[in-house]
Amino acid sequence: MKWRGRRASRNISDRRRSGGRGAGRTVVAGGGIGAVVVVLAGLVFGFDPSFILNSGLLDGGPVQQTSAPSGPNRIDDETEEFVAVVLADTEEVWTDLFQRSGASYPRPTLVLFSGAVGSACGQASSAVGPFYCPGDEQIYIDLDFFDVMDRELGARGDFAKAYVIAHEVAHHVQNVQGILPEVNAQRQRVDETGANRLTVRLELQADCYSGIWANRAEQMFDTLEPGDIAEAMNAAEAIGDDALQRRAQGYVVPDSFTHGTSEQRMRWFDRGYRTGSVSNCDTFAATEL
Repeated sequence: MKWRGRRASRNISDRRRSGGRGAGRTVVAGGGIGAVVVVLAGLVFGFDPSFILNSGLLDGGPVQQTSAPSGPNRIDDETEEFVAVVLADTEEVWTDLFQRSGASYPRPTLVLFSGAVGSACGQASSAVGPFYCPGDEQIYIDLDFFDVMDRELGARGDFAKAYVIAHEVAHHVQNVQGILPEVNAQRQRVDETGANRLTVRLELQADCYSGIWANRAEQMFDTLEPGDIAEAMNAAEAIGDDALQRRAQGYVVPDSFTHGTSEQRMRWFDRGYRTGSVSNCDTFAATEL
């Protein structure tokens, strides 16, 4: 992925040295691949991940303001610069797409943290992985998660990391579109299996939106290099619910899926990448996923 020497977003809040402690329950909103990793960790290491999955994955929860460093952020290392460049690409892509439909795109802030962080969705530890909080419209990433992707999941390469960022940004897009709050309202009216199925459709749409970002970034910035799409597809395959459950416990439980199978995740990312069209990412209208 060609990213060095390009515009870096200023919408980065680096809290890695500020601590991140805040009051409130552990709630994660609009979690992308992070919640799946928590499930895997729970199955492998024996703790119950239901406190995350049942406490409001899509729910902003009670808003609790937390302190953040004041003043402009300084990019301190290469990984932060990479994240800032990818975020800048998503800003350009989604600003352009929103403008084409006559709307404006409110750019989210991406918060870097280490260990734990307080958000409007409550307190979260790095074990949760990257997540999006609709309560404050911010994306949260502990950069150590990229090492987990590499070592534990075999999802390697810059573009695999960029896919993670694009996926969380996609949840922000869904929130702005009103899709995320509508899905959350629907989840409250159905049983657990029905809620999981709605969440799968939400996550697969975010994968499709990530594919749109890859399509548009290639056209607008010529960022892609040979093998980049394969890296993203490998990451999507590695974090499918079936792959993670089979790896952790030797069998799968489809009714418990919250993100989709490896095949579904790869197919919807590919659909977004091939078409570059938001209208082709309507997973909620699809009769088959």
